[in-house]
Amino acid sequence: MLKIENLKVAYGGIEALKGISFEVPEGNIVTLIGANGAGKSTTLRSIMSLVKVKSGKIILKGEDITDLPTTEIVSKGVTLVPEGRRVFPNLTVLENLKIGAYLRDDKDGIQEDIQRVYELFPRLEERSWQLAGTLSGGEQQMLAVGRALMSRPKIMMMD
Repeated sequence: MLKIENLKVAYGGIEALKGISFEVPEGNIVTLIGANGAGKSTTLRSIMSLVKVKSGKIILKGEDITDLPTTEIVSKGVTLVPEGRRVFPNLTVLENLKIGAYLRDDKDGIQEDIQRVYELFPRLEERSWQLAGTLSGGEQQMLAVGRALMSRPKIMMMD
């Protein structure tokens, strides 16, 4: 489903990824393990086109997505739950969830998925009108995962 081939990324003159290659077959869970600074986050950010790839390829279902914009990658079913519980603090829980579905236009499906997220994380339903910035750290993490699920991803990456 996802194939990374000899991926290289540099920040300025510092090479952060030095030719990483791996595959994620459909239906599998893959974990990147390494020390701080090993390139785990950079790998995920590269897949999402949030950092520029110096060389190498990112292949999704046989299609080279290396240079596609992030919105197109999300529309193809890839999403990232970023490190650090990144939520929109001045928006409510419900508004944060709806942002996760920003590329969708099926209102009924969006409502169904909001209910599914609430079933997974009942605490979020209790706090649906609360500002996300006032949630506890664990609740913010639930919200970040729930928001990612709203895009109906085929691949969900968690940093």
